[in-house]
Amino acid sequence: MQVRVRAFARLRETIGGDLTLEVPEGATMSRLLAAVGETSKEAGETLFEENGELRGYVILMHNGRRLRRAETGTLPLADGDEVALFPPVAGG
Repeated sequence: MQVRVRAFARLRETIGGDLTLEVPEGATMSRLLAAVGETSKEAGETLFEENGELRGYVILMHNGRRLRRAETGTLPLADGDEVALFPPVAGG
């Protein structure tokens, strides 16, 4: 199945702005994030700590809804889903 991944701001520079990735049926958000990290060394370093944990600053959205980190291992994805990745947001 195909899932669209959109990265914004600083993440866009290392991951790319818009990816469509093929993942197995029933894949979870964790599996998709691993696939994004495998697209390049820079993408993996941007998304994950050395121990493999998702970096604390990454904000996740799934089909327009903010996702809690606890959901990444259990949330099943469907064909055509859209995932957005944001760095921390600040400003005035």
